Order: sequence, then structure tokens, then C-alpha cells
Amino acid sequence: MSTKLAQAVRQLRPDGYVLALLATVAVASVLPCRGPAADAFKALTTGAIVLLFFLHGVRLPREAIVTGLAHWRLHLLILASTYALFPAVGLALSRLAPAVLPAPLWLGVLFVCMLPSTVQSSIAFTSIARGNVPAALCAAAASNLIGIALTPALVGAFMSFRGAVVPVSQVWTIVLELLVPFVGGHLLRPWLSGWAARNRRLVTLSDRGSILLAVYTSFSAAVVQGIWRELSPPVLLTLVVVDAALLALVLLATTCAGRLFGFGREDEIAIVFCGSKKSLASGVPMASVLFAGPTVGMTVLPLMIFHQMQLMVCASLARRYAAQAPEAALAGS
Repeated sequence: MSTKLAQAVRQLRPDGYVLALLATVAVASVLPCRGPAADAFKALTTGAIVLLFFLHGVRLPREAIVTGLAHWRLHLLILASTYALFPAVGLALSRLAPAVLPAPLWLGVLFVCMLPSTVQSSIAFTSIARGNVPAALCAAAASNLIGIALTPALVGAFMSFRGAVVPVSQVWTIVLELLVPFVGGHLLRPWLSGWAARNRRLVTLSDRGSILLAVYTSFSAAVVQGIWRELSPPVLLTLVVVDAALLALVLLATTCAGRLFGFGREDEIAIVFCGSKKSLASGVPMASVLFAGPTVGMTVLPLMIFHQMQLMVCASLARRYAAQAPEAALAGS
């Protein structure tokens, strides 16, 4: 009994990076950057985002995408979940209960719905659950590649629908800060992939450091504008409930869709874990480019909560899948 309790506690424990994100928010709340310092941090954040997407391009394995394209039905279903089902569920929740959250937080929830899937955690959980790992790798990579163009387009379409306008200058900012570095990195992959593989820890530090920097800069602007005066404990609790409802509905829908369309167990696992994830690594830098001023802090808060929630829930779900695997059943008989 004590062993099971210890395992349950480990499942609920946040990982170190989530704690680093929370610490960054705390520092920004107490010591926000202002004036010239804010301008310097903004420029530094822009450079870090450019480097982040350049390294994403370097590390993207082209062979994995080419190999996985043959399983087109699975990939179409995962992409439909990521870029159609999620936005539809998010819009439905915002229409059913528009008054439960302030408008900037609803924008953040909808932004979560428009993001690409994760790569590392989708593959890791698919592997733990004994699912189709090559398909998960291909689907997650394709989701992130498509998301560089599709996520800003979806955000722009939503803003236009709500009566706002995405200026042409912002479109060029997206192209120059996200797409151009990514394409450049991928074109240089034959020469830089070996270096990236040998310096994996340095590349990971660069990835995570750029996100922490973007979070600090965005939350500093939000704190200066009074974000914590607008976010009471009941509002934060409501946001957690909304994120939980979003994740639960998508997990249920992807599981049912995998079975309805006749996919096998291993493919169903890949669909569930790739189709229900949202990328913090892509989301925070994109938010820094797409949204201005204090809006960024409110926008990334739902994403950080959703990120931790998906890790805890999917870790438990992956272990359950693994325990139900045919090999595990045979071993236990």
C-alpha cells in the first residue's frame, strides 16, 4: 500500500522545469523589468527565439517525416485533433461560459488550442505505453513543422473573426523570427546535426533558457500593467478547471476516434498522446511574437497550467496502457 501511495505522489509531483517556470513567474512578479531594462530584455528574448527555432530546424529529422508519410490516415487524424478538434472544443467552452474567465484568459485558452503538439513527451509517453513510436515521432514532427505557419494563421483568423486585425508588420515578424530561422536551420542540418547531437545538453539548455527568458519578459510587462490585481484565487481555480475540461474532452475524443476508425492498439496510443498534447516550447515564443505587451502574460498562463496537467495525466495514462499491453498480460499470467 505504501509503495502504491509513493507512486501516486511521484505522478503528481511537478517536474523541475515546471518549478523553474513558476519561479520565473515569481521573480517577474517581485522584480519586473521596466523602462530601458524591459527594452533590453525584449531584444534579448527576440534573439533567443530566433536561436530556438533555428535549432529546431537543425534537429528535425527529415527522414522521419518521409518514412512516416505512408501512415497518412493516422497523421490526418492527429492533425485534425491538434488543429480542428482542439479549437472547436475551446470555442465551444468559451461560448458556453464566457463570463467565468476574463477575456485575456479565454484568449490564452484558445491560443493553447491552436498550438502544435509536443515532440519529446508525445514520443516518451507513446513508448512507455508500448504504442507506435515511429508514427508518434513523425506525427509530432509534422505537427510542429505545420504549426509554424498554421498556428499564426489560426490566431489571425480568430482575431479577425472577433473584429481585430493582424497587421502586415506582425506577419513579417512571424516570418522573420520563426519561419526563416527554422528553414535556415533545417537547410544547414547536414552540417550542424552532428554538432547538435554531441552538444545535446547545451542545445536543451538553450531551448529551456529561451522559454524562461520569454516568460520573464512577458510576465514583467503583465505585472507592470497589474495582472495580479485582475487574477483572484477563484479565477485561477476556474482556469484550472477549464484546462482540465479541455484536456479530458480531447483525451476522450481521440480515444473514441482511434477505435471508431479501426486503428489498432499501438496506433490508438500514438493518436491519444500526440493528439492531446500542446507544446510549451513552441507556445511561449509564438505568444511573444503574436501578442503585445501585458497580453502575453495572460496568454501564456493557461498554457503553463495545461502543460503541467497534460504531463501528470498522460504519465498515469501511459502506465495504464502499458499494464494492459498483451505482453504485460502474458507476463502476469
